[in-house]
Amino acid sequence: MNEDDDLGALCAGAGRSLAEAERPVLERHGLSMWQYVVLSALAQGSAPSQLVLAQQIRYDKTRLIALLDALEAEGLVARAPDPADRRARVARLTPEGVRRHAAVRAAIREVEERKLAGVAPEARRVLRLALAQLANSD
Repeated sequence: MNEDDDLGALCAGAGRSLAEAERPVLERHGLSMWQYVVLSALAQGSAPSQLVLAQQIRYDKTRLIALLDALEAEGLVARAPDPADRRARVARLTPEGVRRHAAVRAAIREVEERKLAGVAPEARRVLRLALAQLANSD
């Protein structure tokens, strides 16, 4: 791959490389990548509902239930009825979920630092901003 490749190919290659480097970190902490994504989303604040959480992380709402069930069984997530709509459920991190997420995030940041060792700090900042903008565009 080189800088003239399509952006999709570059992102796919970078994503695969990062996912492979992060997999051992997640395994050590007993999480899948999607479980970590859920914890990360909830670490930013409780989602108004499970449906909104699925939309935020771009994950199938019917499959999200199994992820939340597993996280709840591990004591990382708690769910409660939404006071505004008793049919909906709100998920939030438990104290153990906050702790585990922080530990995994710190370990993943170490992996990222190693992967980006040859990239200048300003270029790293620009890369994160550009990727965040790309990820949130429709």
